[in-house]
Amino acid sequence: MHDADEGPAKPKRKRLDPQRREEEIVEGAVLYFSEVGFDGSMRDLAARLGISHALLFRYFPTKDLLIDRVYDQIYLARWNPSWDTMLEDRSLNFPERLIRFYSDYLRAVDRPEWVRTFVYGGLAGVNINQRYLKLVRRKVILPVALELERLVDAGVSAETPSDEAVELSWGLHGEIFYLAIRRWVYGIKVTADIDGFVALTVAKFLKGAPGALKGIAGARGRKA
Repeated sequence: MHDADEGPAKPKRKRLDPQRREEEIVEGAVLYFSEVGFDGSMRDLAARLGISHALLFRYFPTKDLLIDRVYDQIYLARWNPSWDTMLEDRSLNFPERLIRFYSDYLRAVDRPEWVRTFVYGGLAGVNINQRYLKLVRRKVILPVALELERLVDAGVSAETPSDEAVELSWGLHGEIFYLAIRRWVYGIKVTADIDGFVALTVAKFLKGAPGALKGIAGARGRKA
């Protein structure tokens, strides 16, 4: 019998199959890194998960390997394949495409673990930020910039947008994502009307960006 003075016996941790154990580690790592940043140690993570450091090491021999899985879990798994064609679907007008995409996108990324992990990743210099931003540039920024160029000049045939159009496209993306930054990093109350916020931001972009691009093109023409 167990001595009453010793207190209740600690329950044994349930033995999981390897796949489920790995998933549990990754899920725990997502929360851990979003709370303490990527300077957090593997030993501390193991303690939080209630497993030995040796067991964690068995599944992920290096921290970089675990960070790669965190990237897959947070960023790639939440990338909707339909987004790849949505922005280039000419059956919809450009404003509607932008509103549909960014309303869906913002709902996918407006989560504390997504935003905080992204910010911590940038501060720590881990490669998940660069990998993700390359993905965003290729699948969002460049297509939007090209459509913006065509909006200004329907006859444009360039396959590579100008630097100015790319910067304007990044500006739209950054302004929309900043709502999630305000919510989960600064703790500021933001609107609950995601669709309304996106529609307003897109309308402002389309009101100003084409004119700005035309102005730059005109200034260049006068200098030529």
